[in-house]
Amino acid sequence: MENQLRAALIDWLRTDTALAHLNAVEEESPLSVSPPWLGIAASASIDWSTKDRTGREIRVALELFTRGDDAAADGSTINQIGRRIEAMPPAQPGFELVTIRFLRARAERRPNNMRAVLLEYRFRLLETPTE
Repeated sequence: MENQLRAALIDWLRTDTALAHLNAVEEESPLSVSPPWLGIAASASIDWSTKDRTGREIRVALELFTRGDDAAADGSTINQIGRRIEAMPPAQPGFELVTIRFLRARAERRPNNMRAVLLEYRFRLLETPTE
């Protein structure tokens, strides 16, 4: 289910017109795209099953990579990413999203005037029963 969530999350973020200014929204760090871009930095899952359904708690860390001097300049993009993630529909192919929770963020300045913001979310989901 972790891979299904990752793919659904990237597709959901890519279709947001408010994030159209990003040069890429990818499952991993894009190799040849100039900033700004958004990618999944890491994910991990643990069991969150019930008596009758398989479930997972999945933590996903997204990295927003930008360039600039102003640390506050990415604020609107970060807020839009959060709004979009939290509006993700519960019904997904193969699973149902039960909860989405923001956990933490970390920002850092990197060499050559680059900036990175790491956003970590927790998703709890249950497998959709197949007929």
